[in-house]
Amino acid sequence: MAIASARVVDGKTRPWVKAQMNQTILALLENGTHRFTPSGSTVGEIGELAVGIREELVRLGASADDPVCLCVEDRPHLLSALLASMAGAPPFILPHAFHPQVLREAHEAKPFRLILTDAPIEPPEGVAVIRVDACRPGDQPLRLVRPPDQPFVSLFTGGSTGKSRIWAKTPANLFGEAFYLARTFGIGGGDRFLSTVPPQHIYGLLYSVLLPFVASAQMLRRTCSFPREILDALQTEAATVLIGVPIHYRGLRSDDLKRFSLRLAFSSAAPLDPGDAAFFRERTGLAITEIYGSTETGGVATRASGENQGSWTPFACLDWKILSERLCVRSDFVSPDLPRDAEGFFVMADRVSPDGGSRFRFLGRADHIVKIAGKRVDLEEIRDKIRRIPGVTDAYITTLPPNRARRVEIAALVATDLPARDLRAAVRSMDASYGRPRRIRIVHAIPVLSNGKIDRQRIDQILTSPCLASPCLPK
Repeated sequence: MAIASARVVDGKTRPWVKAQMNQTILALLENGTHRFTPSGSTVGEIGELAVGIREELVRLGASADDPVCLCVEDRPHLLSALLASMAGAPPFILPHAFHPQVLREAHEAKPFRLILTDAPIEPPEGVAVIRVDACRPGDQPLRLVRPPDQPFVSLFTGGSTGKSRIWAKTPANLFGEAFYLARTFGIGGGDRFLSTVPPQHIYGLLYSVLLPFVASAQMLRRTCSFPREILDALQTEAATVLIGVPIHYRGLRSDDLKRFSLRLAFSSAAPLDPGDAAFFRERTGLAITEIYGSTETGGVATRASGENQGSWTPFACLDWKILSERLCVRSDFVSPDLPRDAEGFFVMADRVSPDGGSRFRFLGRADHIVKIAGKRVDLEEIRDKIRRIPGVTDAYITTLPPNRARRVEIAALVATDLPARDLRAAVRSMDASYGRPRRIRIVHAIPVLSNGKIDRQRIDQILTSPCLASPCLPK
């Protein structure tokens, strides 16, 4: 049983963050005239709204054990709500989308009777809606009473790697990671953030709400998703930090891309295409920093595109080891919902190998190893082979559950302009026939959610469709 480990003493955040977190946040709020968004909300106004949200929820009888669903699109409103929970308001449930079906699923997973919102929504039956603008800003000082290790928000994920789940997060989880990121990347008051992802997902929440707040930086209010509006915002808004995902970096492969005022660019949610990363670096002189982690674990490691041959450098504030190819982490950012071993390590579903004493290399997910005809098949290896077929731009590989008519079956969703006959011929040429996809569907692009992760629900619909070519997405 091979074990590789690394324990870093520099950058420990545990004692400092937990002992001084609330005082540090209150000190940030004392800079009341600083604008969190250009020409928008000030930090003082965000704190006053937090008081108003807490008082309104208390007036409505919401108890500490009575979670409230949070459906807000405005980043200052989201920050106010989180501060309100730290100040004694109930914990919040933050769904990944505000669609009626998503809200019903979140309600079934963790019942709530109130929704706080600034957007038009259709609530589940029996649930009351409170508008953020109905919460009058308070004139009393904000007092943060929730302990840093007590959950204050639960994120309802979209199930990009499986079934939808709710993950509890504590102030030490979220604000602790934000403080760490600010120090690690030297982010401060002179920075201005532009985000291509919404704030209700963990990546958008951390990097476009909490990080600019704890760094006393500014956050552009709107979320830019289309290439033209991203480029326009970079040119006109003097953004220094770009928060993006792989699909948006692909959209930036344009002759109009320049350095502008950028000094940092982040990517998460999925592996960054090397060609997209190389183009961005050539046009801007910046290496995109990829973030590796999950909603439940928080951030785990980083890598800069084009450096270290793709290996990952763990965050300096966590402990990690490799046990039988499985990555194990011990971190203040891990959700309290996750199981830990006797030493406090959580065993992740990701397979890795050591790369020197301080880095690791990603091998794929343990749950991507399946047995077909009694033989082990690595779905990630199949995906890599299909992506190397000339004319294929991307691929997604999964298995379909067995039924009476068949055993477990490998299915492939392939983004390509190749004719179906040519694609099938190329797949047939792959070795190990038991590992070839038996069901193939062709699309112009792999469907993704607004946070850049794959849309498993849409993919399942396509893979179960009767035709080989599935024109589900426009070019």
